[in-house]
Amino acid sequence: MAKPPPPYPVPAVRPIPPAVVAEAVIAELRQRQSDTTVHRLEAREARFGPWPADLDPRLREALVQRGVAQLYSHQSRAVSLARSGRNVVVVTPTASGKTLCYNLPVLDAILRDSSARALYLFPTKALAQDQLDELLGLTASLDVPIGAYTYDGDTPADARRAVRSAGHVVLSNPDMLHTAVLPHHTKWVRLFESLEYVIVDEVHTYRGVFGSHLANVLRRLRRICQFYGSDPTFILCSATIANPGELGASLIGDDVEVVAESGAPVGERIVVIHNPPVVNRELGIRQSSLKATRDIAARLIRAGVQTIAFAPSRLRVELLLTYLRDALRSKPGDSERVAGYRGGYLPNERRAIERGLRDGSVRGVVATTALELGIDIGGMGASVVMGYPGSLASLWQQFGRAGRRHEASLSILVASSNPLDQYVATHPGFVLEGSLERALVDPDNLFILASHLKCAAFELPFTVGETFGAHTAELLDILAEEGVLQRAGDRYHWMTEAYPAEQVSLRTASTDNFVIIEQGPRPRVIGECDRPSAPLVIHEDAVYIHRGQQYQVEYLDWDDKKAFVTPVAVDYYTDAQLAVDLKVLESFREQQGPVGSWEAGEVAITFLATIFKKVKLVTHENVGWGKIAIPEESLHTSACWCSFGPGATAGLARDAVAAGLTGVGHLLRNLAPVYCLCDPRDVGVDTQVRAPWNQAPTVFLYDAIPGGVGLADRLFDVRDDLVEAALAVATACPCENGCPGCVGPQAEARSPAKETARRLLERLRTA
Repeated sequence: MAKPPPPYPVPAVRPIPPAVVAEAVIAELRQRQSDTTVHRLEAREARFGPWPADLDPRLREALVQRGVAQLYSHQSRAVSLARSGRNVVVVTPTASGKTLCYNLPVLDAILRDSSARALYLFPTKALAQDQLDELLGLTASLDVPIGAYTYDGDTPADARRAVRSAGHVVLSNPDMLHTAVLPHHTKWVRLFESLEYVIVDEVHTYRGVFGSHLANVLRRLRRICQFYGSDPTFILCSATIANPGELGASLIGDDVEVVAESGAPVGERIVVIHNPPVVNRELGIRQSSLKATRDIAARLIRAGVQTIAFAPSRLRVELLLTYLRDALRSKPGDSERVAGYRGGYLPNERRAIERGLRDGSVRGVVATTALELGIDIGGMGASVVMGYPGSLASLWQQFGRAGRRHEASLSILVASSNPLDQYVATHPGFVLEGSLERALVDPDNLFILASHLKCAAFELPFTVGETFGAHTAELLDILAEEGVLQRAGDRYHWMTEAYPAEQVSLRTASTDNFVIIEQGPRPRVIGECDRPSAPLVIHEDAVYIHRGQQYQVEYLDWDDKKAFVTPVAVDYYTDAQLAVDLKVLESFREQQGPVGSWEAGEVAITFLATIFKKVKLVTHENVGWGKIAIPEESLHTSACWCSFGPGATAGLARDAVAAGLTGVGHLLRNLAPVYCLCDPRDVGVDTQVRAPWNQAPTVFLYDAIPGGVGLADRLFDVRDDLVEAALAVATACPCENGCPGCVGPQAEARSPAKETARRLLERLRTA
């Protein structure tokens, strides 16, 4: 069937951002009385390495036919190491050809031995599908029957048997490996008996809870491989991070070789850090980063530059998409050629947008980090990032989505008013010259380890003395006492009927997932929402925005995990509020000072969604509110906290101390991602004027993951640097009494929050 033409003309040639457009945009930003830093990264020529001497000649010939006459230096080294049986982690920028680093050794092994197998793991189904297309293109040139298939939740049941039997290369994701492959390893004997390579792509995304889960899934994988007599080589690929070797070794439980020097060519990149102008100097309020991003993206799209704009949340994606379409309506067809892209969209919607970006019919896209990964979306001319995404690794990944085909590109970071963004905007060297963050995982987190120990016991009995992370013997005995396992001689056997993998979610603390159903004569599912977000996003009377269309939540069925919505057209959106109650369970680390102390330990937290505000579009005025009736949630995790003694609060009124604590907490929490490779939402904050734990004014920073994944310990270690950074931001901010860029927005005209926060931080610094 012939492919239908796009509904509007597609340029014959994708426009490259001409220098005149970039310079015009920069000049306009500087005219707005804003702080704008411009840095030019020069183009770099390619550096090549030798072809491996004994690489199958058919493979080299196929690559030459596809235009690959030489290997980049990092590809040459990675392929040589992998073929010698060394585990490798390749750490090079976006669009540097990391795919060949694993496709070459895998295909070479299959060409030499048709029984050889490989398993590819990608964090998303979209990325797996994208890489399958690349792999099939290469195998078609070989004229050798090599079976390569995706195996995920979208794979039809009748096709799964063929994948298990005929798949030389199986492309999947950690979730599918966890729930559908490892527990049914007896159906995958051919794969596990001959598994030569395991590929783990986008390794930098496997941090925190997701990475800690994956490390345990890979422990289970290696345990099953050992049972079937195989010992696969691991090839990992990552964006640039500070500790790729440490992260890779933690994930696979073995040594890795790091290949970090890229030989790929790089086009010229103009990097702009734009701090929107102050519109109310007394309150320190700047132009909204949302509106500034809209203006910049609209300007670029009108000039013919294919543009990607990143927003920090699903709600911000939908708001920016709505504002951008409105701004482009003056030119017929332009607004329809801008799309949104985020989690919660259905798979067919996301695939259609990806195709539109590649063929040029979509000229602009507003996305969350879902498009940060290496999905092929063609040659974007510009990337505009609304707000610092929480890590340099993530920021440079988002910048790298423009100029992927080595042409010149423009990358703009638009700072928001929060302290982290203001720190970045006033310290541009942090972005341009700063050290990348370390990715943290904790595979031996008891909450996570115990879950996977049960999954592993279901798959294969444990033998006394066998090691599966820390505390294996103690955990096995506990599970035996609970009746989950039965010890017979020197072996532990699974005893319950439950299917443990189904109860363990790799990405969140909960396995629950809510579906969002549009009501009508023919009800249809329009999206989905994870459980932690549900109380804030799809509570009753919430306005849920999907692809620019507003829906009102009429009924939330909490037990059956369904939200029923109807389309509406209103000029506001809803913003829910969360009440937090924190109690200290135990302190493990402590550092005392003259006027204050730092501690780290375990805490118990309860969350309750209380009310929601109705916020008017464009003006962001509060036009109403309502109550939320949803059960409270609880969390047992780790935290670090600083307590202020009498010497720190001397001469301060109780109200001033309360305001100052809130300001200190706002600063510390928002600056935490500078020192931890984490999303700002991974760290929570709570302040207590008289904490029950120590009867002192206290600021808590807690790990927002059950059990914690090391963020609290990391913050305890960098506490002095964190305090210095917080004090620097509070001191440099031009506002008088506090603003979103330092201690948070203040309702009172003469709030003591800023001055008190500065005083507390100064006294804490000398402690």
